[in-house]
Amino acid sequence: MSAASGRFLVLSAGMGSGHDTVAAELTRRLEAGGGWTTTVDVLDLLPPGAGAGLRAFYRTVIRRAPFVYAGLYATFFRHPRNGLPRPGSAPLAVLAERRLLELVARRRADVVVPVFHLAAQLTGGLRARGALRVPSAVVITDFAVHRQWLHPGNDLHLCLTPGLAHRVRRAVRRPAVVSGPLVAPRFHAPAPTAEEWRRRLGPPDRPPVLVSTGAWGAGARVVDTAGLLASAGYRPVVLCGNNTRLRRSVARVEHAVALGWVDDVRGVMAVARALVDNAAGQTALEALAAGLPVVGHRPIPGHGAEGVRSMAAHGLADHAPDPWALLRALDEVTAPGPARERRLSAARGLFRGEGVLPLEDLARAGRARARGAEVPGGSPGI
Repeated sequence: MSAASGRFLVLSAGMGSGHDTVAAELTRRLEAGGGWTTTVDVLDLLPPGAGAGLRAFYRTVIRRAPFVYAGLYATFFRHPRNGLPRPGSAPLAVLAERRLLELVARRRADVVVPVFHLAAQLTGGLRARGALRVPSAVVITDFAVHRQWLHPGNDLHLCLTPGLAHRVRRAVRRPAVVSGPLVAPRFHAPAPTAEEWRRRLGPPDRPPVLVSTGAWGAGARVVDTAGLLASAGYRPVVLCGNNTRLRRSVARVEHAVALGWVDDVRGVMAVARALVDNAAGQTALEALAAGLPVVGHRPIPGHGAEGVRSMAAHGLADHAPDPWALLRALDEVTAPGPARERRLSAARGLFRGEGVLPLEDLARAGRARARGAEVPGGSPGI
């Protein structure tokens, strides 16, 4: 193991695919730097059946009863209006403590890295009590830094932007650094399958516009949005995830293309002119890396709606609150000109963060402290 490496335990969650995608890229970067990683689903650390039940409940309310999730978010996740972000609490996290501590000991981890908010509450609580003896560093994957991401017990927070890092520091009075998005390198490179997708998506008489619904095919009035785009001269290409009912419905819209789960998202993005997004999550970040303007429209409730507004406030995307605003935004960003270049320029600046270097520093500092050695130059998380 190299001097700059370490042992990292990454805590993800199978809630859709976004957190696992971040965990995979995080793992790739840490191992490229000589590190050793283990990734586990924090839901698997809960008592048998509890994690699966939580996942099923979330999937159901997001797809069929979004108003339920909106109420839960307002109660347990959202910050007080006009107030400083306030750390949250998650009683469910206590149920995973014993199994996490056993795993940390068995894997001899130097740093535990949550990339999901329940995992952040789990490590924060253990660190605050001194039960977790190694540092924990939270990778905040959202533009919506809600309460459940925040716990003052965690040693370090990695954030998407300087503004978000500043908010986190004020809330928990712990170090927060700018990592930038953890997006796979292929999204920054040309797509070798672009021509194949260009043929697959139909004749070039209409500019293709991607419509994202996440791994679970969740969203409000997605078919109506596809119809609106088609009526305005675009070719809506709807990423329906594993929602076969949505895919069948979209396929009936004239000029629309309905896709199920797509492994080669980079190839589709190379052909499209913009992404209509409903969550400000990993797909939106991948689009920005690929040079694809993003327009938020009809977001899912809770963190989706808050994230879409936050992305727009950062100048990284447009927020279209109604169908006509959506068409106006697309007319601007799909055509060459200053509006499109302004969005793409802002996106390029987003990827100038420190990446995983703060995690490697934290591991090195933790090992040096365990040996009772002096830490050269210090560390942001100690």
